[in-house]
Amino acid sequence: MDVSEQTFYERVGGHETFVRLVEVFYAGVADDEILRPLYPEQDLGPAADRLRMFLEQYWGGPTTYSDQRGHPRLRMRHHPYRVDALARDQWLLHMRAGVESLHLDPALEDELWSYLVMAAHSLVNTMDEPPGVVSPEL
Repeated sequence: MDVSEQTFYERVGGHETFVRLVEVFYAGVADDEILRPLYPEQDLGPAADRLRMFLEQYWGGPTTYSDQRGHPRLRMRHHPYRVDALARDQWLLHMRAGVESLHLDPALEDELWSYLVMAAHSLVNTMDEPPGVVSPEL
């Protein structure tokens, strides 16, 4: 198959690439005092599976996520959790480690990273200041 006919999922290495991305990401989340409380399950494995399936589907891989869970509805699924700028930045920190662990071609890495940054920003659902931060007087 010509590379121009391949999906992004195929061009980056398929399933194993997304397994690696999510493994590295959740290794960081496991010890993160900001993000870990957002995951109510003791075992992060189910959350990792959901994220991997979502990313695989988004990038042209199997439709397992929608087959099992329906439409992604990311904002709705994240609504019960307080996602502020600090949580977004921590999420991106761990996702960056995951992306770097893949050693992708720079153009593919840029495409993946651009999406992840956009997605992280879109899921912020509160503008509350983190504890200890004082907003300037207007």
